[in-house]
Amino acid sequence: MTWSPKLSSGFTFARNRSSFISPQSGMCSFCTDECAGTCEIAQAAVSGAQTVYPMTTGNNQIASEKDYPVDYSHFNINGRVFGAQKAPANSEECTIFNVNLECSYGTRHPVRMERPFILPALIKLNWQDYFAGAAMAGVTCVIGEDARNNDTALRMEKGQITEFPLLGQALDCFRRYNRGYGQIVLQCNIDDDLAGVPRIAIEKYGAEAIEIKFGQAAKGIQPVKQVKDLETALRRKGRGDIVHPDPTDPAVQKAYRENVCPNFYTCGRLPFWTEETLSSHIEDLRNMGARNIYFKMAGFDPVDIERVLRIACTENVDMITFDGAGGGSGYSPSKMMNEWSLPTVCLEDVVVRLCSRLKKEGMPLPAIVMTGGFASEDQVYKGLAFGNGHVSGIGLCRASMAAAMTARKIGEQIKAGEVPPMYKEYGKTVEEIFADLADLRALYGPKANDFSTGAIGVFSYLNKIGFGLKHFAALNRKFDISLVDRTDLIALTAEARSLLQRE
Repeated sequence: MTWSPKLSSGFTFARNRSSFISPQSGMCSFCTDECAGTCEIAQAAVSGAQTVYPMTTGNNQIASEKDYPVDYSHFNINGRVFGAQKAPANSEECTIFNVNLECSYGTRHPVRMERPFILPALIKLNWQDYFAGAAMAGVTCVIGEDARNNDTALRMEKGQITEFPLLGQALDCFRRYNRGYGQIVLQCNIDDDLAGVPRIAIEKYGAEAIEIKFGQAAKGIQPVKQVKDLETALRRKGRGDIVHPDPTDPAVQKAYRENVCPNFYTCGRLPFWTEETLSSHIEDLRNMGARNIYFKMAGFDPVDIERVLRIACTENVDMITFDGAGGGSGYSPSKMMNEWSLPTVCLEDVVVRLCSRLKKEGMPLPAIVMTGGFASEDQVYKGLAFGNGHVSGIGLCRASMAAAMTARKIGEQIKAGEVPPMYKEYGKTVEEIFADLADLRALYGPKANDFSTGAIGVFSYLNKIGFGLKHFAALNRKFDISLVDRTDLIALTAEARSLLQRE
């Protein structure tokens, strides 16, 4: 049996010619020279190194196509019929509406959230509604790394950013609807740090929180992007990017003029943190005015995971988000999304065991968030329960962006008088069709009727996840979400049983 996908992929729109496949290679078992050339090998034969990355990058988001041998579906959710926790044991008060989903985190400056979710780092597609919807739902969200490269109005002097208007717009998307819950966080990588992004974000645009990246989550390494010409390569080099080959090299420029120059690529820098450099960097961020510090980590070697956790404890970091295999923004190598890193449930297993050990040592743990493939309330509940008290939140990234994109599109259709057929039975207007708009009006008043439908969609999606979560918690007679633990899970397979039995 193989767990790897065939040489067909939504990443590239590649497909195998035959339905008869050689499992190990993923190739058609019968490969003929009469083939029109549609599989990944044929694409690589034409497009070369570019095909390491998805060929479909643009107005989309991408995730692993590998069917991992263990995931949260290997568990069912338990249920109980006696007693109640964190509520009087009577039928009048023990209802789903009395399940408390609120939580808080933070070492020096606590942050409250209305629901135990965060919206992890993004700065593409409909990011405006992604951030606005997070504020409406009362949860934390994160602006993705390299946001500076999306800003056509960016200004730099002597290698340092002096104007970054897109960042101000992104922060304002959240702040405009902030009700005192959640926080908008700016994620920075090494290239962002070198360009002075944290300083200008905090001192000029009033950012309160910075997320430090370790590696690249789904990518593992920094992204590599082909540059179309010498002019663009020189411009990217001038902005401080690594460009290969060096476009300022006279020999490279001569080769380009003679049409014998290889392709230009930009490459993000790999981080080389140590305990000492991280401590100094965090101190600098706090001296600039950062109130909260976050870490972003993926399923790297368990030794590295433990090291990151220990640094977070020592430095009083507020939250670490652990990202399981294998999502991506579209700039993750295709095979890396499928074949690299720990699947989320396996990563959570490692993190929980390490947290248990550190807690016994008396270490002050940060808030732990798991992300990577969560999209429905049953998955969120299982992720929280499997965390066994160590995991206080779940990241909902691709699903929340899907809500932002589809709700905006549906809203545009409604306003154009082209109500999608499946929604016609509900009415003809946004007010009639978007069911949870009533809940937003209860929070913001009548002005909620004018909110972007994309943001309403994010709020409604997270509202649905929270409402479903309350049902599972009440089913287990637990009326505070912090009470969920591994006793709420039923192992369905040998793999699941082995995971439940160890901590």
